[in-house]
Amino acid sequence: MVNTQGNQRLIGTVVPVGALRGKQSLGVGEFLDLAEFAQWCVKLGVGLIQLLPVNDTGYESSPYSALTAFGLHPLYLRIGDLPEAASYAGELEEIGGRFGAKERFPYNDILRAKMELLKKLYAAHTAEIGDRAGPKGSLGKWIDKNPWVKEYAVYRRLKEKNHEKSWKEWESHRTVTAQDVEALWEDKKLRGEHLFWAWLQEALDDQFSRAAAAVAKAGILLKGDIPILMNEDSCDVWAHPGYFRRDLSAGAPPDMYSPDGQNWGFPIYDWEAQAKDDYVWWRQRLKAAEKYYQAYRIDHVLGFFRIWAAPGRDNSSTLGRYIPAAPVTAADLAALGFDGPRIRWVSRPHVPTGEVWDALQDIRDEWGNQNPALTAAAAEEVFSVLDRIGDEELWLFKDAIRGEKDIEAREIHPAARSYLLRAWRNRIFLEYEPGLFAPVWFYRDSRAYASLSGEERRCLEDLLEKRRLASEEIWEQQGKKLLSVLTSSSSMLPCAEDLGAVPACVPRVLTKLKILGLRVIRWFRDWDAEGQPYIPLEDYPELSVCTPSVHDSSTLREWWDREVDQQHFCGFIGYPSLPKIYNPGTAKIILHKAAAAASRFRVFQIQDLLHLSPKWYAPDPGSERINVPGTTNDFNWTYRLPAPVSDLSHDEDLAKAVTELSTVKRKIKKGNSKGGG
Repeated sequence: MVNTQGNQRLIGTVVPVGALRGKQSLGVGEFLDLAEFAQWCVKLGVGLIQLLPVNDTGYESSPYSALTAFGLHPLYLRIGDLPEAASYAGELEEIGGRFGAKERFPYNDILRAKMELLKKLYAAHTAEIGDRAGPKGSLGKWIDKNPWVKEYAVYRRLKEKNHEKSWKEWESHRTVTAQDVEALWEDKKLRGEHLFWAWLQEALDDQFSRAAAAVAKAGILLKGDIPILMNEDSCDVWAHPGYFRRDLSAGAPPDMYSPDGQNWGFPIYDWEAQAKDDYVWWRQRLKAAEKYYQAYRIDHVLGFFRIWAAPGRDNSSTLGRYIPAAPVTAADLAALGFDGPRIRWVSRPHVPTGEVWDALQDIRDEWGNQNPALTAAAAEEVFSVLDRIGDEELWLFKDAIRGEKDIEAREIHPAARSYLLRAWRNRIFLEYEPGLFAPVWFYRDSRAYASLSGEERRCLEDLLEKRRLASEEIWEQQGKKLLSVLTSSSSMLPCAEDLGAVPACVPRVLTKLKILGLRVIRWFRDWDAEGQPYIPLEDYPELSVCTPSVHDSSTLREWWDREVDQQHFCGFIGYPSLPKIYNPGTAKIILHKAAAAASRFRVFQIQDLLHLSPKWYAPDPGSERINVPGTTNDFNWTYRLPAPVSDLSHDEDLAKAVTELSTVKRKIKKGNSKGGG
C-alpha cells in the first residue's frame, strides 16, 4: 500500500486524465484508464501519479474553472462500463471511431457526444434508475452520503435549461436559499431531470474510486489538484454566496509578463464568513478528495496568506490590492500633513487639460494623415466623463465612472479610451473604503508622487514600509490558520504550489506544517544576484517537489529548443555543452540532474519522460504543451499521449531510461555527510 506519512523519496509523473489513451476510451482519457497507466508506471519505476483537477467544468475546457467543487467531470466517464449501456455497442463504436485517432481531443465535440448518449441511456432506464433512488436503493443511499449532489443537480438542470448561460443571466432562480434548492430538488415534476445528474455522479464516483484503488494496489501514490478558487459561475458560488466576495476579483499584480496584472475573474473568499461554521465547505471538499487521493496539490497557496484582488468594476488588476493587509488610514495621511484636498490629490486621478490634447494629438484618419477634427472629437469624448475643478485646467472623473468597465463600455475613439484607462490608474492610493487606502502598484509613476517633496516621499515610504511589515504579520497569521484547517481536515499529504513573489512568512509556515513546496528548476533562481544564477539542486529543501516544467509552461524540450540560455544552463548542470536541438541524450542528462535534487518528490510531465525515447517526438515541440496561459482556444487543455498506453509500454528503451531515474542518488551538499538515495 501507499505510504503518505513517511519520508519516501519518489519519482513521479504529471498527466491529465484526458491525455490517456486506453483501449476502451472514446477519444479522450477516462478514469478507468488510470489502472492501465498505473501498471505501466510500475514498470517505469514511477511511484507517484499527479493529475490535473477533475471536477466538472461544463463546456469550459480549463480544469481550473470548475462548475462545482465536488462533482466529477462527465468527460472522464467510461460509458461502456455502465450496465445501462449493454445494448449500445454501436453508438459507442461510432463515437470512438469519430474521435479516437485525433492527435488532440476536441473537447466540446466529445463532451456533447458523450452527454447525448448518456441522456439516451438515462431515458431508456429512467424507471429502474428512479427505483434505485428510493430510500433503500443504491442511488438513494449514495445521495444520502453525498448531499452536495442535490444543489449540483438543481444547478446543472437550471444551467441546461438556460442554454448553459451563467447563473447571473438566468431567467429565474438567480438568487436562492438553501430552502429554495431543497424545494426544487423535492419537486416531483423535476425529479427525473435532477436524478440524471445524481445518477451520472454516482457512476463517476464509482469508476474513479475503482481506478484510484487500482493505482493504490500498484503501490503508487495518487496526487490530486485542488484549485484554490471557484468559478463565479459555479453551483458553490450560486448556492453559498455568503462564502465569497463577488465585489472583488482574484488575480496577480503586474509583472514583466503581464504589465496590467492578471484578473482571473474569480471571486475571493470571505474567510470571516467561512470561519463562522468552522470552514465546513473546505473540510467537506478535502474529505471528498480524500476518497481518491493520498496527496494533493494546493493550487496558489499564497492565496491562503493573502490574495491579490482587483475591484469588481475593473478588467485589469492594476488597481488591485492584497487582502488582507494593514491599511493606510486618513489619520495616517493627516499625520503626514495631508489635509482633505491633498488626500484627494493622492487618491483620485487628476487630469490636466493640456495632457488630454497632448495624448491625442497624433490621431490619424484612415489614410494615415494627422486629423485635427478627429483629435478634437476624441478630446471631447474624454472631457465628457470628467468634471472640471472650479476654473482650474484640472479635471476629476465623474462619479458615474467607478472602474475600467465603465470606461470600456463607452462608445468612444480607441485612443480616447486608452488615455482614460491610463489616467484612471494614475494615483498613489486606491481608497477602497471611506478613509482606508492601499497603495497602487505603480504609485511611484503617478502624477501625485512626482509632485511630492523629497521629505514627503521619504515619510510616505516609511509609512508604507511599516504597513508592509504589519501586513506580513497578518499574512502569516492567516496562512497558518487556514492551512492548519486544511492539514487537520485530511490525511492526504499536502503539496503547495508556492510560485510567484513569495513573502518570507510563506516558507516558514509551510515548513512548520510539513507542507511540501514546489521548485520549478527554470524559475528557481537568485533573481537579485548578478547573472540570476540557478539555485543548486542540492540546496532544494527536502520538503519540496522538484520539477523541470509545469502544465502552464513549455515542455522541457520546447524550453531547450526555443527559450533557455543553453550555455548558462549547461554551466549550471556541469556540462560544457549539449546539442542545440533537444534529443534523448540531452533529456537523459537533464532529467538525471533533476532526479538528483534534494527534494522528496521529483515529478516530471509525462511529455518530458517520453522524450527519453526518439519514438515519441512530435514534429513541433509546441504541439506537446498542455496550456498556453493568456490564450483561449481549442488547443489548450486537450493534450493526448502520442500513442495508447499499451503501445507505449512496449518501448523497452523508454522503460529502461525512465527506470534509471528512480536509481539516481540524491545530490548531497558539500560537507554534509547525511542524505541518501
